[in-house]
Amino acid sequence: MKEYKILFTGAVGAGKTTAIGCVSETAPIVTDVANTDTSIAKASTTVGLDFGCFTLENGDRVRMFGTPGQTRFQFLWEILAKNALGVVILIDNSNPDPLGELSIYLDGFAETLKLLPCVIGIGRMETHPAPTLDAYAERILAMGRVLPLLAVDVRRKEDVTLLIDTLLAQLEADMLGTAE
Repeated sequence: MKEYKILFTGAVGAGKTTAIGCVSETAPIVTDVANTDTSIAKASTTVGLDFGCFTLENGDRVRMFGTPGQTRFQFLWEILAKNALGVVILIDNSNPDPLGELSIYLDGFAETLKLLPCVIGIGRMETHPAPTLDAYAERILAMGRVLPLLAVDVRRKEDVTLLIDTLLAQLEADMLGTAE
């Protein structure tokens, strides 16, 4: 049995804890504390990491780690990215500047994303249709990247599984490309 690691990141409230809990086979481990930042309308927030895992059909295990969303914890982002297979960036489209948040995470993981595949999940698009997926794609291209982009509801197991499958498909394509 092999073990793999996937990193979930994004701003506070983007859904990292929810996404991990949605697909984890066991209750996720969370390091949430009471939120004292009045600029964030959320009762609790992650200050360390979230952790969950699931088993693939072949018996291999996937460990999922969620980063804290605040940029002051960026040092943890780098630590948690070590030995990861890939990165899932979650963005909450209802936030005041979701495109700006995307830029923060693409910049914050710039070195990591030179080596690892990444998929971006945009949440709450059904209630906040702007910016559109096209606007996100334009921002990603303007930052010199080409990355898969999906509208998701992190409360739905099918949507989180699609994010993970998209990430794993990139890994498989990379492995096939290096084998030729």
